[in-house]
Amino acid sequence: MNINFWQITPVVLSLRFISPVIIVLSSLFGEYSDNWTHLYNYVLTGYILNSLWLVIGVSICVLIIGVGTAWLVTNYHFTGKNVFEWALILPFAVPPYILAYTFTGLFDTFGTANNLIRDIFFLGNDFTFFPKVRNIYGAIIVFSFTLYPYVYLVSRMAFINQSRSILESGRTLGFNQFQVFYKLAMPMIRPAIVAGLMLVIMETLSDFGAVDHFAIATFTTGIFRTWYGMYDLETAMQLASLLLIFVTIFIFIERRSRRRAVFSIAGSVYKPLNLSQLRGYKNLLAFIACLLPIFIGFILPVLELSYWALNYKLDFFNQKFISTALNTLYLSITAAFLCTLLALIINFSIRYKTNNLLKFLSSFLTVGYAVPGLILAIGVMRLLTFLDRNFTIEMFNLVLTGSLIGLMMAYIIKSYALSSSTFDAGFERISPRIDDVARSLKTSGWNLLSKVHVPLLKTSFLTSMLLVVAEVIKELPATLILRPFNFDTLAVSTYIYAAEERMYDAAAPSISIVLVGLIPIIILTRLIRTSRPANRDN
Repeated sequence: MNINFWQITPVVLSLRFISPVIIVLSSLFGEYSDNWTHLYNYVLTGYILNSLWLVIGVSICVLIIGVGTAWLVTNYHFTGKNVFEWALILPFAVPPYILAYTFTGLFDTFGTANNLIRDIFFLGNDFTFFPKVRNIYGAIIVFSFTLYPYVYLVSRMAFINQSRSILESGRTLGFNQFQVFYKLAMPMIRPAIVAGLMLVIMETLSDFGAVDHFAIATFTTGIFRTWYGMYDLETAMQLASLLLIFVTIFIFIERRSRRRAVFSIAGSVYKPLNLSQLRGYKNLLAFIACLLPIFIGFILPVLELSYWALNYKLDFFNQKFISTALNTLYLSITAAFLCTLLALIINFSIRYKTNNLLKFLSSFLTVGYAVPGLILAIGVMRLLTFLDRNFTIEMFNLVLTGSLIGLMMAYIIKSYALSSSTFDAGFERISPRIDDVARSLKTSGWNLLSKVHVPLLKTSFLTSMLLVVAEVIKELPATLILRPFNFDTLAVSTYIYAAEERMYDAAAPSISIVLVGLIPIIILTRLIRTSRPANRDN
């Protein structure tokens, strides 16, 4: 019975949470409505081109910002370098849609920045100093300055782990600093850069709040409009399937590139890097290059939100805000606990009873992090509708559609990768000999998990909980679609206020989301401080 539980139950759980994605993909084999004629003739090309231009623009920008700043903080001494090492990940706390809202509040025709310029120089209302941001270029800026930490983190760790002897060999060959960076350092960290870039692409393709606010026709906005505008769920699912295929292709390319790429030198001994001291204008340029992403991606939106909150003295902490905050807290903690528990059971099952099917399903479930929340919402909605029509109402007198069950499923699918990776790292630190000894003593799986592994995985459990809480609070499209009637969260409230151009009312929920988003930042900061330093005193 013990064997059956650890072999069968995790497989069943995995299949349950994979099913919404499978349902979405299965729509490709269904009937195609007449709405496809309209989509094909008028808007589909725009969805594809806008999504591609967005991905290309954001990819170029995050590579420049992420790799450039990582190279600076790991190879040079300059003013503020020790602060920038960890501060460069602060934009992680700001979701793209919140930066989009603050950008429009700042730089719109009658935004804060343009109004300030008019007041200072006594200019008329017709004068506009800052260009319009509600376009694809504004979206590229928003995504670039909120998502570059993905590339920065992996690039920094890769640069840290490069041996000094390899880079110094380039200097002996007469390479200048740029040639050392371009011809030696960059090729060696290419797999890490690709991995970080793929996460950026996934986040860009899956976003709904920012592109919707900027009125950019992408796949996500097209799926939403097809569903809610044309009332055609089947066609929306088929559009979602196309997006999911694009996402899958990107994931395949990323994993294949990492598998095939080997950038190491056999027998090389690690030596810490000798950091060069930048002086004069080079010191100033390095300081500005590191400060600018932090200012645009974190400081600017926080200042703007704080200005709205303090200057307009709105009644933020009213009954509605408290109710919304409590809803968000309840959803995030519940989803975090369930997701963490699921990841713990599945990862332990793989370790305890080798199961290739479970390994495959777990890997497939991990991909859920890259699946847009809108697609998850569609798949979950279709699954719950099917269950209501055929089972739950007749057998249990329940209605799953429009309940919190759908939200929980979407959150768990979306966040499972965070929990799974945390427990992967935790289990790696536990010696397999402990399991061997337990088996020799005929210890049951439950006793091994509860009495041996769980005490050793307390840090992993807590880290998983915190990461999932932060992820759930920021999630917008899945929450917007699957939430019960009149059940709002901080993310939904922010979206509704922004859609109604009530930017000042959006300040309180936005600040709350940013503050909670600082939780994983604190965790990452500790990891950065404990990572192998790029320089050691000899």
